[in-house]
Amino acid sequence: MATCPINSDSVEEINDPGAAPYGNFINYYTFNPPENRLSLIPATLLQDLGYSDGHQTTLILDVGCNSGDLSVAFYRHLVQEPVCGGESDRFKVHLLGFDLDEALIQRAQQTNPLPSSISFIPLDITTDADQLQDYLNQHGCSCFHLCLCLAVTMWVHLNHGDSGLLGLLSRLASISQYLLLEAQPWKCYRSAARRLRKLGRSDFDHFKTLKIRGDIAEHARKHLERDCGMELMQSFGSTAWDRKLLLFRRRRD
Repeated sequence: MATCPINSDSVEEINDPGAAPYGNFINYYTFNPPENRLSLIPATLLQDLGYSDGHQTTLILDVGCNSGDLSVAFYRHLVQEPVCGGESDRFKVHLLGFDLDEALIQRAQQTNPLPSSISFIPLDITTDADQLQDYLNQHGCSCFHLCLCLAVTMWVHLNHGDSGLLGLLSRLASISQYLLLEAQPWKCYRSAARRLRKLGRSDFDHFKTLKIRGDIAEHARKHLERDCGMELMQSFGSTAWDRKLLLFRRRRD
């Protein structure tokens, strides 16, 4: 789930499937398959949120989509699209997935089975979100109806610090009606730092100076509710990796 800039020094690490300082694992879905999340999310989620009108365009954003496996599986899960067959016209649902790693995005584009409904673009949301606004304008929408931010927060946090994490959450809240968040717990931060040291590299630039520690999901909830005009709507439980799936919605005045 790459969300930070990649430079030439990182090539060796990326080629090692067990090491990815930006979250851009080349084999991510072999050890965390889409079913780990989808088993917790009801297939009726869009209808439950009020997006069941066949004449209404519904937009989904997948942040840090990696090679797109989860994006496609999530789309099919929600619109009940069979694995074999044409694209569903039950809802006008479009999904945009983005990742910083251009190689992963190229793989996603090449293997995309639903190109008229699902799109993939390379994008670093920490520096530029213009393409997201362009996509919204293209579909005549002011915001994404549902945003997925799954296993992304830690990588932004480690590489951009506390301000980077809070900035990401604020930006996603500003362009989303609903936000489905899976924040990695603190133990994952320690594991990521250990993997980096095993490669003979120094710690993440911000790891030792982070003030936001402990229950990261709770810190995220407080920021979204206090500073971003969102409220926790539902928890879908925890994944097999003990990560909470939390659904937030824009607060209604």
